[in-house]
Amino acid sequence: MSLDPKLLLSLPPQMVSQLEICHPDVARRSFSTSDPAETQLGSGGGTAHVLHQAWLHSDSDSLSQWVADHRQIMIHGGGESRRLPAYAAAGKLFIPIPTLRWSRGQRLGQTLLDFNEPFLRSVFEQAGSKARLLIASGDVLLRSTRPLPNLPDADVVLLGMWADPEMAANFGVMFVEKAQPERLQTFLQKPDPDEIRDRSRDSAFLIDVGVWLLSARAIECLMTQCGWDAAEAKFDRSEHPHPCDLYGHWALRLGENPQAFDKTISELSVAVAPLSQGEFYHFGKTGDVIDSMYDLQTIVRDHTELGLVPSLAQPRQFVQDAHFGVPLRRQQNESLWVENCHVPACWSLSRRHMLTGVPENEWSLNLPEGICLDFVPIEDTQVAIRVYGFSDAFRGKISHLDTHWLERSAMQWFLDRGLDFDATEISADDDLQESALFPVFEIESLDGDFVQWMVDVDSSDQPTKQRSVWQKARKLSARELAHHARLDRVYAERLAKREAILPIMASHGNRSVFYNLDLAHVASTYANSDAAVPEYWDESEDLILAVHNRMFRSEVLRNRGDQAWLAEQAACFGLLERSIVEPYHSERVVPECRLAEDQIVWARSPARVDLAGGWTDTPPYCLEHGGSVVNIALDLNGQPPVQVFARRCEKPEITIRSIDLGSMETLTSYEEVGGFRGIGSGFSVAKAAVALAGFHPHFNGDAFVSLQRQLERFGGGLDVSMLAAIPKGSGLGTSSILAGTVLGALNELCSLGWDAHQIVARVSAVEQMLGSGGGWQDQFGGILPGAKLIQTTPGMSQAAAVRWLPSDFFRTPEFTSRSLLYYTGITRVAHNVLSEIVRGMFLNDPARLSVLDRIGENSLECFDAAQRSDMSVFNRSIRRSWELNQRLDEGTNPAEVSQLVERVESMCSSLKLSGAGGGGFLYMIARDAESAERIRRDLENDPPNAGARFVDMAISTTGLRVTRS
Repeated sequence: MSLDPKLLLSLPPQMVSQLEICHPDVARRSFSTSDPAETQLGSGGGTAHVLHQAWLHSDSDSLSQWVADHRQIMIHGGGESRRLPAYAAAGKLFIPIPTLRWSRGQRLGQTLLDFNEPFLRSVFEQAGSKARLLIASGDVLLRSTRPLPNLPDADVVLLGMWADPEMAANFGVMFVEKAQPERLQTFLQKPDPDEIRDRSRDSAFLIDVGVWLLSARAIECLMTQCGWDAAEAKFDRSEHPHPCDLYGHWALRLGENPQAFDKTISELSVAVAPLSQGEFYHFGKTGDVIDSMYDLQTIVRDHTELGLVPSLAQPRQFVQDAHFGVPLRRQQNESLWVENCHVPACWSLSRRHMLTGVPENEWSLNLPEGICLDFVPIEDTQVAIRVYGFSDAFRGKISHLDTHWLERSAMQWFLDRGLDFDATEISADDDLQESALFPVFEIESLDGDFVQWMVDVDSSDQPTKQRSVWQKARKLSARELAHHARLDRVYAERLAKREAILPIMASHGNRSVFYNLDLAHVASTYANSDAAVPEYWDESEDLILAVHNRMFRSEVLRNRGDQAWLAEQAACFGLLERSIVEPYHSERVVPECRLAEDQIVWARSPARVDLAGGWTDTPPYCLEHGGSVVNIALDLNGQPPVQVFARRCEKPEITIRSIDLGSMETLTSYEEVGGFRGIGSGFSVAKAAVALAGFHPHFNGDAFVSLQRQLERFGGGLDVSMLAAIPKGSGLGTSSILAGTVLGALNELCSLGWDAHQIVARVSAVEQMLGSGGGWQDQFGGILPGAKLIQTTPGMSQAAAVRWLPSDFFRTPEFTSRSLLYYTGITRVAHNVLSEIVRGMFLNDPARLSVLDRIGENSLECFDAAQRSDMSVFNRSIRRSWELNQRLDEGTNPAEVSQLVERVESMCSSLKLSGAGGGGFLYMIARDAESAERIRRDLENDPPNAGARFVDMAISTTGLRVTRS
């Protein structure tokens, strides 16, 4: 079965035909179709139609087998969009959504689909094994402020949110058992608030948010209800399904006490999945778009969390891909939506406007309140002028007084302009949606006076010239506009305006959301323009802004084929390095030895295995979002695997020895101590640690003219011996823990007075000095004992709060008998993958940021599970870590590792490679003690390579321990 759900989209006909041009990325990963013309299939019939059409375009001979073999997400985004005319041709799924101030990784030109799809995919990830089809509405955006729980496994699963009776009266309402809200009693469609209150005495209630999960059995039932003949592989009455309404027919027949009974439907198992922290935003009407966007934009109300981007102190105004000369932030222009427009300063605006597609002009327009303009491209060089009212429903006979157009009686517009139906092509019985109201002109012949004539509400002195122009013009109805709109022109115009405005946005990057955007996506657009690369930002003003600026410059140059991009990238990493290392330049360290001549300092540390949250500790992600990691300190084969011996020696030089490498190096000058750059040398870590401990002028305030003079003052030289009894590329955080252990030994030998947290912070500096980067979890994992949750908040200091997991949980016979640590014999150094992922962080790669967010959320679930001694959820969180790590980096699970994992996976409750993955140590929790013995026996008898082996592990109760002889 395919685990990555495919997208099935029901769209307006014009978008189906132009999807590959307008949204090639969506076209590649989806199947799209439209409801048959002149039919009303309903939500159930529409679902059956999309399934049928998608199956016809597949390679499968059997629809039922095709359903069983795939997980699919279907979004209904078709319909005529009468209450939101501006996006009728493209469909509400493709409403351009403004970037949100509080979020990172968003894109200019992003759509409602872009916003909604991640949530829908996360629903499927938590769905039970029966789920095959997720159905969702295309005019709703759903969010959850917490990770979704595992969803019930039933034939029909309905997602719901808690609401009050007044709100619930506008939706389908699910009445459920109070003690077991997953059990549906009755489903009612838009019940009266009083009925909801009456029923709430015995039941809890939720609104149906329009997201359903169906099993193969439920899909078969729906198809049968819609006239599907499985034996003939066709619908029984025609080529199309029978009409069927999921919410008004099907839903009423679900539950323990259904409103109506239907044997085939009512026998389906059904469950409700309450979204306790869910959010629901509607985009069905013109006003909904602005209101929902304002609610989304103001989710984060703490101005201090918004950084340098504009505050919330502005009315409901949204301007995208536009030249806009009218002053903004005025209350009199509240509820304003301007998209793909040229609005010069000579326009006068009021309130409640949606302006879309306005071409370049110098008209002096005065728009009354509630008037909306939509210029629709027709053919190659023409546009239709659609004028309408903010609250128009485009429904009802045009001659009826209660049928509104421009928020007044439609008849009034004709009377004001001296027009009657006999002089037009419009019939008095025409529905407003079908009335040919909207004139079509060549672009160069557009006239502002004519547009003013169309929108004026003053009935006096209407010029006959404009009336004649309207009468003679070719006119289209709203329905015809949806079928004739040239969406390719719309998208080309948007892109041209976006390219023109990008340099301006970049130049104001410190006062806008520019550097919060998906910078790789922006750079690809920017690089296609003739604009100069943006100027450098001063790092002293805002370091985070400066590093994003340098990486954006790098990406623009890379897109233009300019090799200078490499220097810009290096400058970006250099900024980050300096921000972490340079504070220690001002903290003058002058080491002093107070030990007896024959005393030796012995420092030793455990290794660490990360259980959840790894990668969130890596700058710049942790600097902007904070980090959250659960890891565990482990002694291996009965001892701390990282050990350092340090002593003072007579000769004024520094000798560094590696016991495991069998080599040594002697340093006699500051230049040699400073030769730590690069991660190839076996002594780079020690050199950087020695420098940071004050044996280099950058860190001792130039207190000595030479290393020899300093060592003479110190009372002799240094002899540092290191032992790392862990293979290279183990994933156990060896290099960082070694740096911390060396610093711990020097701290004792040189009387530096650092505590554990200060040593951890300096290890981060060592990593930057080496050019390897990296986060803080490795050193925390080895220097502090036991299993712990380590968390930081956004900011440069990264001062961590540490909470320990209960050690008893990890020491129970059940846990110890099932836990295994296996060296795979496969080596992978994390430096290159680290650089690539960090580059993605600098560029606000939305895919990576989303995965990182979920990795952080998973760490909290892991911590909570251990606190509750919930082995099942604990294992689930480790499995989730492994899945998310593979999503973040496809090199996490290479072929050699995958083959090994396949050998043991069926016998494990959870497993993951420690660290960045790709090799190193595999941490496993077997299903039971017998499975653990079987895994051990199988791999010992048939190891994947000569270096592979099991390693005994025990939780370290000491972490870094430093003693002297």
